Amino acid sequence: MKRKSLFLFALIVALLSLTNVHVSAEPVLVNLEVGFIDPTNDQDEPQRNPVIVPSIEIEDNILTFITSCDYMELRLVNEENEVEYSTYILGSTLVLPSYLNGDYQLQIISGNYIFYGGITL
Repeated sequence: MKRKSLFLFALIVALLSLTNVHVSAEPVLVNLEVGFIDPTNDQDEPQRNPVIVPSIEIEDNILTFITSCDYMELRLVNEENEVEYSTYILGSTLVLPSYLNGDYQLQIISGNYIFYGGITL
């Protein structure tokens, strides 16, 4: 009886080692800084009101907007300072294309403000 129990236990352990375990990365908060843009290069004094910096998380190639960023422009700028991807944000999540790979500066444009931070895809 003991032998059967030991055999059964060994069989279960062996079968468990063959199963796939899906490990998902935890979302990472994107640290954003704020800058002021004036497209006419005739910069006035920025407003003195506090600016609400968006809160964004990234997991794999999915951005989750904790703070609403609807109708703001999102850009991904590569290491050569070229805009590699651009879109407008609609909703609380955005799936980035799978062909994007590497380090990027994520930029969110809202009026005369730009929010930017680094991400790796």
